[in-house]
Amino acid sequence: MSGKLKRILEDRGPIRTVGVIGMGYVGIPAAALFADSPAFSMVYGFQRDSKSSGYKIAMLNAGESPLKGEEPGLEELLGKVTGAGKFRCTADFSRIAECDAVTLAIQTPFANPKDLIPDFTPLVEGLRNVGRYLTPGTLVVLESTITPGTTEGMARQILEEESGLVAGEDFCLSHAPERVMVGRLLQNIREHDRVVGGIDEVSTQRACELYGPVLTKGRLIPMSATAAEVTKTAENTFRDMQIAAANQLALYCEAMGINFYDVRAGIDSLKGEGITRAILWPGAGVGGHCLTKDTYHLERGVEQLGPDALDWPDDIASLYITSRRINDFMPTHMLHLTESALRQAGRDPKAPLKGATIALLGWAFLNDSDDARNTPAAPFYEAARAAGAEVRVHDPWVDQETAPDVPEGAVISRDLADVLTGVDAFVIFAGHREYRTLGPVEVKRLCNHSRPAIIDGRNVVHPGAWIDAGFVYRGIGRGDKNGYTISE
Repeated sequence: MSGKLKRILEDRGPIRTVGVIGMGYVGIPAAALFADSPAFSMVYGFQRDSKSSGYKIAMLNAGESPLKGEEPGLEELLGKVTGAGKFRCTADFSRIAECDAVTLAIQTPFANPKDLIPDFTPLVEGLRNVGRYLTPGTLVVLESTITPGTTEGMARQILEEESGLVAGEDFCLSHAPERVMVGRLLQNIREHDRVVGGIDEVSTQRACELYGPVLTKGRLIPMSATAAEVTKTAENTFRDMQIAAANQLALYCEAMGINFYDVRAGIDSLKGEGITRAILWPGAGVGGHCLTKDTYHLERGVEQLGPDALDWPDDIASLYITSRRINDFMPTHMLHLTESALRQAGRDPKAPLKGATIALLGWAFLNDSDDARNTPAAPFYEAARAAGAEVRVHDPWVDQETAPDVPEGAVISRDLADVLTGVDAFVIFAGHREYRTLGPVEVKRLCNHSRPAIIDGRNVVHPGAWIDAGFVYRGIGRGDKNGYTISE
C-alpha cells in the first residue's frame, strides 16, 4: 500500500468528474448512469471523430442514443443528463486532465483465435490517450474484457510510459469488467454485482468509490486485478460451454429422431436441494463480442505463463476450446440442414444449394436487437454463396450502414415480403419477434414452388403447421420433425 498515493487522494478529494472512453454498448449506458448520480458533477464521453463512429458525438450531445435496438430507459436517461448539463460527448481527449476517474470500454477482439493474439490496437490507443493527460491521483479503470495479466502488465506499462507517473504511487489502476447484455444495459449495470480489482488496496477502494453510487441491487466484490480479469473471462467461458453442451445434445437428439425440447423439459424438472441441472438453449450459433472471444483470452492468460506452468494431461484438448469449436460449428450445421431440406424438396441431390434462392432471416446475433457483432449468420451466408446459392438477407433491426463486417455483396433488407418472394428456402438465424408470427400459408404464397423449405435455427415456429402447409421442415434439435415425410 502506497502512503504517497493515499495522501494524493486525500488532497484531491472525492471523485466528481468522470471520463468514459468508448461510446458503445458498454460506455454509453455507463456514462449516462454516472451522470445521473448525484455523487458526480460531470461526465465526459470520449469518442473518436472517425468516419465509422464520429456520428455518435452529435447524437449523444442531442440526448439521442445511437444504439438502435430496444434499450429500456436509455434514451430518456440520455435526454435527462444532457439536458442537465452533466454529460457531454467529445473527441477532445485533453479533457481527460479534468477527470478524477477514467474508464475504458473498448473492444478487444482476436484477429485470429488460432494464434491467441488479441487485437489490442484500439485499447492501446485509448491507454495512450489517457496516459498523455493523466494527472496525479486519477483513477484509471479498464472495463474491457482482457487477457489475464493485462492490467498489471501492458496497461500499467503504457500508462506509466506516457504519463511519467507510477501506478500505485501516483495514480490508481483497476479492472472492473462490464457484465451487461444487449437489451437490458441499464438494468444490468445497476443490478448485477460489480467485480472490482485493483493493482493494490488503494486502487481497489478508489474503484469501489466510483461504482458504488450507480448500483441499486448489485453489490461490490473487491479482489485483485488479475482475479477480476479471470472472473470475467471465465464467466463467459462457462456460459459458452453451457451453450455448447445444449448444442451437442441437440445434435444427438436430431440423430436419434427425438425432440431436444422434450428432453430439456425432463432434465429441468429435476429440482431440489443440492441439485443443479442448468441447461441452456441450442441454436444456429453464438455471436456477439464477448462469448466468441473470451475463452481465448482465458487460454492466452495461461499460455503466457509458459509451458510448465499448467499441469494438464497431454492427450486431452482444452474443454473450453472444444466448446468454442462446437458453437462455431452450428452455422455449418444450419447449412447441412438446408442442404438436406432442399434435397427432400426435389433439388439436385449432389448440389442442392447450386442455383437455389435462400432467404436468411436475422442478421443480428440476438433477438430484437441491432447487435450484429460476430453474427453466426455471416459464415452461413458466405458458405451458401460459395455453394452457388443466391442469399437474400432480412433483419428488421440491423442498419446496413452501421453493421460491422457485412460481407461484400450482402444487402440487409427490411422488406420481409420482398426477401421471401420466390425463394426455395428460408433460414431463421435470429429469434426476432417479427419471425414468431409468420404464417405458413402467407409465406408459401410468396415462395417459389409447392415444396419450399424452412430451416429454424431458433425454435421460433411450430413445425406441424408448416409441414401441414407443404413445407419441408428442419430445425435445431427437432429430430422428431426433421425429415418428416410429406404426403402428396
